[in-house]
Amino acid sequence: MSETDDQAPATSSSDDWSWLSRYTAARIALGRCGPGLPTSAHLGFQAAHAEARDAVLKPFDAAGCAADVTARGWPAIVVRSRAADRATYLQRPDAGRLLAPDSEALLSEPRAPADIALVVADGLSSRAVQVNALPVLDTLMPLLAATGRRLSPIIVAAQGRVALADHVGELFDASASIILIGERPGLSAADSLGLYLTWLPRRGRVDSERNCISNVRHGGLAPEDAAKQAAELIARMFKHRAAGVSLARLPQLPAPDGS
Repeated sequence: MSETDDQAPATSSSDDWSWLSRYTAARIALGRCGPGLPTSAHLGFQAAHAEARDAVLKPFDAAGCAADVTARGWPAIVVRSRAADRATYLQRPDAGRLLAPDSEALLSEPRAPADIALVVADGLSSRAVQVNALPVLDTLMPLLAATGRRLSPIIVAAQGRVALADHVGELFDASASIILIGERPGLSAADSLGLYLTWLPRRGRVDSERNCISNVRHGGLAPEDAAKQAAELIARMFKHRAAGVSLARLPQLPAPDGS
């Protein structure tokens, strides 16, 4: 044995994933203490679980969100779904897919028609909306306005599910809808926003008729990038008059640089 052998670094075993932890927030390479987790990892799991529960249960300040929207010069209307409270929302997904009667009446009032219906809803994470919705809209709204298409007021909905945008789009007789909605929290992200885009939004649409842009958050897909993707999808939807699986099956033209 040479005098330097005892200073050689230990090699990692084949199942050592610690190097991967630099590239992901997933719960890997947590270590162990006997047959269990180290105390720090166990406490971290409990904190992440509590944060996810808080994201689901924290009340959504729809009026405050609408005020932030109007402060940017965009008209906004506050509505609610048929889920009267959070418990009903979680137990009855169908109630979150339809507007409450008073909200339906409000959106049925005579107003300018819209080509694109815009909705912001709390979904399963009000925190995701509070953190990420406005950064998405800051990029998305100018891109949509530049197309010359008529935009609805931004509908801010409490206790809303994805399909609520179908009901809204039907009332506006819109050609397309975009809903920004809080996604189900995980144990590595409780503030993830989703964008769902539908062609000819009408009650009864199914998920295969939508396009989804997911994991919109700092640390995931940047809000401004999500907005650009949404604007590109909207352009394709109007060109091909399709969305979801039908749109995905259409060939995509090569970029101008040939890529």
